[in-house]
Amino acid sequence: MSKLTDIRDCIKVKLPKVENTMGNLSAITGEETIPFPIKRVYYLYDVPGGEERGGHAHRGLYQLIVAASGSFDVELFDGKEKKIVSLNRPYDALLMKPGIWRELKNFSSGSICLVLASAAYDELDYIRDLKEFIAYKDA
Repeated sequence: MSKLTDIRDCIKVKLPKVENTMGNLSAITGEETIPFPIKRVYYLYDVPGGEERGGHAHRGLYQLIVAASGSFDVELFDGKEKKIVSLNRPYDALLMKPGIWRELKNFSSGSICLVLASAAYDELDYIRDLKEFIAYKDA
C-alpha cells in the first residue's frame, strides 16, 4: 500500500504553539498530535554548508520532520513528481509517509532537523538507490 503514496500525501502541519513572553513552547504528544506512535527520535545538526542529507526512501516508516532551529528544504520525489517543502519555523512540520524519496538541502547555519519516527532504526526499511526506488514504485 505505501508504494502508492505520492508527494501530495506528505503534508505540512502546524504543531500546537503556546505563546508566552518568556518564550514559546510546542508539544508533540504522540498520536494526539501526529497520526503514528513515536518509536524513535533523532536530530541532525552541524550539517556543513552545501551538504545534503537523506537521499533515500522508506518502505514502511512514517516521520515528522521539524526545523527545530534554522531552516532547510526537503525535496520530495514519488517516482513521477517532485516537490520542495521549506521548513523554517519550529511549529511547522512535514508529515512524511512511506514510499517517498527525500533529500534534505540548503541547511542554514546552526540549523537543527528534528525527526520523530514511527519505528526503531531498521536498515531493511531503507531504499538508498534512486533506480531501485523507481523500480520499487513501478512494481
